[in-house]
Amino acid sequence: MLEKEALKHLEKAKNLLAFSGGVDSTALYHLLLKKRIPFDIALVNYGTRIQSDEEEAYAKELAARDGKRVFIQKCTVEKSGFEHKARNARYRFFGEIVEKEGYKNLITAHQLDDMLEWALMQLCKGAGCVELIGMEPVEKRDAFTLVRPLLYTPKKELLNFLDRESIRYFIDESNHSDRFKRNRIRKEAASYLMQECADGIARSFKYLKKDKEKLLPEAKTLFSKMELAILKKPQNETAAIRIIDKELKKKGYILSAAQKDEIVKSRSVVIGGEWAVEISNDLIWIAPYRTANMPKEFKDRCRRCGIAPKVRPYIFEEEFSEELFSLFGC
Repeated sequence: MLEKEALKHLEKAKNLLAFSGGVDSTALYHLLLKKRIPFDIALVNYGTRIQSDEEEAYAKELAARDGKRVFIQKCTVEKSGFEHKARNARYRFFGEIVEKEGYKNLITAHQLDDMLEWALMQLCKGAGCVELIGMEPVEKRDAFTLVRPLLYTPKKELLNFLDRESIRYFIDESNHSDRFKRNRIRKEAASYLMQECADGIARSFKYLKKDKEKLLPEAKTLFSKMELAILKKPQNETAAIRIIDKELKKKGYILSAAQKDEIVKSRSVVIGGEWAVEISNDLIWIAPYRTANMPKEFKDRCRRCGIAPKVRPYIFEEEFSEELFSLFGC
């Protein structure tokens, strides 16, 4: 069930498993144990369900039994846009642990059903081959590598494994609520397709992954420091957006279709109040969005260098402007 590419990446490395107590992460926990892959676990308790505290206790119980470190965060998220905000909070927490504790890989339990649901959602919005493949078994991020060992494994195989081994797991009832579009797609389309065509779907995604590798342009980095990235802009606008999308994904942010359209239209935007993105001449600038009172001399030098306005506060606050001024000869 575990992908060879993913397993090879995890062997003898310091790994952190994103754990919830649900079917997928519980199955992955025990499969990694069987393969003797080293890992610790992290769980976010949103406190939204009666069993949230039980899941936290279960994570601690497993960790104590198997000699794993366990990291827990209790987190309150607004109901409006819950899924998106919960995801951001979760990955922010994981990122903090990875940085503080020196983990190389973050392991998640995304599986084949998840990948199909993602692809169907993108198809409904309008997508090309690159956009249909939103997940890969091994994906490099800025601070760590994201590893998904179950990506080509159907959920039904994980359920069969857990039942066969008599392993306890929890069911998140919110996954059945029609309130979420993804759940409706799962119920009305993805579940039937996975029941009938799981092997063919897995093969198709592997073919699409190879196509994506040919189609997705390799970003040419002019300068990169901390969270600032200056990239060469390809002539093709679609390729430029795909490069921006890939770069932000490495930083843990997923662009919506509306945000992609806004970047193309405005060429200078703030994404989600978090990221400044500018397309200036033949360059793409990406940096955390900041505001700052900057001296006139600094702003004048930035202007002469052609440094994009929205990234200037970040450069100023992080104090590496002289490297950029030297790079651009001003």
